[in-house]
Amino acid sequence: MRTATITRKTAETEISVTVNLDGTGAYDNQTGVGFFDHMLDQLARHSLIDFTIRAKGDYHIDDHHTVEDTGIALGQALAQALGDKKGIRRYGECHLPMDDAQVRCALDLSARPYLVWNVTFAAQKIGTFDTELVREFFQAFSTHGGITLHVDQLHGFNAHHVAEAAFKAVARALRLAVETDPRKADAIPSTKGAL
Repeated sequence: MRTATITRKTAETEISVTVNLDGTGAYDNQTGVGFFDHMLDQLARHSLIDFTIRAKGDYHIDDHHTVEDTGIALGQALAQALGDKKGIRRYGECHLPMDDAQVRCALDLSARPYLVWNVTFAAQKIGTFDTELVREFFQAFSTHGGITLHVDQLHGFNAHHVAEAAFKAVARALRLAVETDPRKADAIPSTKGAL
C-alpha cells in the first residue's frame, strides 16, 4: 500500500495528513482556511490521491504558518508513501486552462527539491486569503516532497482562476508522476539506480 500518515506539531500549528497514492481523489480537508481547503480539495481530486488533512494554527496572527506547515506535512507524506519510488513514471506535466487562466506545470519526483514559480496575482487577496501563500505552500510541498517543480502562468487576470489553475495543473502532473509505469513496474526510474 502506497499510503502515509504524517503528524506535525509545533508551537504555531498542529497538522495531520494522510495520503493514499492509489486512491480515487477522495478528500476530507479541514485546515480552518476556507479557500485553502478548496485548493487542497482540487489537488486531491485531480491527482487521484486521497487526502485527509486536519490543521489547527495561529489564525489570530494570520494563515501563513498553517498553509506553510500543511505544505511541509503533505510533502513529507508524499515522499513517505512513494518509498523507494520503484515503478513510478517519475515525471509529469500539464497545461491547464481555467477560463481566463492557463497554467503549465512540469515536475520530477527526483528527491532534488527545486521550485521555479512564474505566477503573478493581480490581487493580494482572494476573499481573506493572501495570494502570496500559494507560492509558500508549493515551496514547502516541493522542498519536503523532494520535488523539482516548475509552475508557469501563461495567461490569467482573475486571481481565483490563476490559483485554482495552478493547483489543478500540479495535481494533474502529480497524477502522471506517481502512477506505476506498466513497462518498468519493477525498476527505479533512474540510471543511478536510486532516487
